Amino acid sequence: MSALRDAAMKSKAWPFEEARAILKRYEKKDPEKGYVLFETGYGPSGLPHIGTFGEVARTTMIRRAFEIISDIPTRLFCFSDDLDGMRKVPDNVPHPEMLRENLQRPLTSVPDPFGQYKSFGDHNNAMLRRFLDTFGFEYEFFSATEFYKSGQFDDTLRLAAERYDAIMEIMLASLREERQQTYSCFLPIHPETGRVLYVPIKHVDAKNGTVTFDDEDGREWTLPVTGGHVKLQWKPDFGARWAALGVDFEMYGKDHSTNTPIYDGICEVLGGRKPNHFTYELFLDEQGQKISKSKGNGLTIDEWLTYAATESLSYFMYQKPKTAKRLWWDVIPKAVDEYHQQLRAYPTQDVDGQVNNPVWHIHNGEPPASDMVVPFAMLLNLASVAGAKDAKGLWGFIKRYAPEASPETNPQLDQAAGFAVRYFADFVAPTRTFRQPSDKERAAMEDLRARLVAWDGGLDAEALQSMVFAVGKEHGFEPLRDWFKALYEVLLGASEGPRFGGFVALYGVDETVALIDRGLAGDLAA
Repeated sequence: MSALRDAAMKSKAWPFEEARAILKRYEKKDPEKGYVLFETGYGPSGLPHIGTFGEVARTTMIRRAFEIISDIPTRLFCFSDDLDGMRKVPDNVPHPEMLRENLQRPLTSVPDPFGQYKSFGDHNNAMLRRFLDTFGFEYEFFSATEFYKSGQFDDTLRLAAERYDAIMEIMLASLREERQQTYSCFLPIHPETGRVLYVPIKHVDAKNGTVTFDDEDGREWTLPVTGGHVKLQWKPDFGARWAALGVDFEMYGKDHSTNTPIYDGICEVLGGRKPNHFTYELFLDEQGQKISKSKGNGLTIDEWLTYAATESLSYFMYQKPKTAKRLWWDVIPKAVDEYHQQLRAYPTQDVDGQVNNPVWHIHNGEPPASDMVVPFAMLLNLASVAGAKDAKGLWGFIKRYAPEASPETNPQLDQAAGFAVRYFADFVAPTRTFRQPSDKERAAMEDLRARLVAWDGGLDAEALQSMVFAVGKEHGFEPLRDWFKALYEVLLGASEGPRFGGFVALYGVDETVALIDRGLAGDLAA
């Protein structure tokens, strides 16, 4: 363990860098609460998306890194802001008319449009927990509704009433003049309609812990700030929760970064110590737009897991969290293959290299061996020409290429073969465009065909690649990538593809000759 801890203390992997910063918080004295608290927040106004998963995955990576360098116990709270009023109807859920009738009511008071749970908030919370459980995260779930109504938040809310002016000073400095006139950090929940009210507060009674306000009809009400009768606006709520729970670390997206001084200031006004933060860049959709829960314009966790294993998604989350990344279908094959490249490298690395390898963080220091003897990208191209309907349809080719492999001994490969067939059918096949070869390309492909017919070198991928390379050179392709691009476009219907020698070794020499014949005859383009 000492060698591992030593390596972790100097590792440049971002989870260890963050873990060391958290450890500095307690270099003089351990936390009075007895543990270091990591927190992630979730706004259940729409179905959970991959960005939500990413916060928990990345926070867990930092938590596990911290546990290597420190003996202080840790906890992770996943906190759902489900007492928030529903401000708009999401685009991707049924019964929008019913939801529209419940606008401004807390999400846990809005009926579930799917008819499965007590409320829309409960439905989305269950979705989140199911997704997180799929990945085996260790976390404790907190509901804001329960947190407010059970009295767990009461002491902090009373303190917020006592220090109302200090909180408002922080908030008003961040608001436009027009908004300042009506803003209050407290949002009453109407005793009759159950709606979260954005109304001016006429009086805050710090001694009795109450707020007085007029509702939309001009009727005056006085409510206690405790017991779930009132909630905090989301920015004060952020900082107040940090103070109430003693949060030590929370990460959030770049869109929150300008609010960090507000969150920190309110936490300190309410007697807390501001936590360490980590701001990550946002995920983008196909058009480069920010992913939104309400728009549903990004991949869901279920969608990713339809085409790749869970570990590939964790790998995607690990990579460059401070860089904006497109999160679209085409990133999946690359993530799968890069993940397995790192798995294969792991056993060859010393401990310093291993703690900097993404798979250490994905698997908490115990990554499995990779049995992917065929890359995912190659499986996609095999699916393209094999006409396979499932993984079994690819195994005949795989067994010839790697005789020692089998679905039983290579479960990762077997799973990936099934994913590849599905991914090809849904995303590759509809976009394929074959073309006829030019005269120069035809001559080169006829030469390649003749050499394959005469080939007696077995299924040596490197030797086959050298031969394909030589054909392109001898036929004057410059740059040489134009030769390979021609092979892909004429034979596979795409502008990019695998190492062609590896493809021949996997698909078969005779089968490749037949494929070239079809390409030269124009059958594929037709």
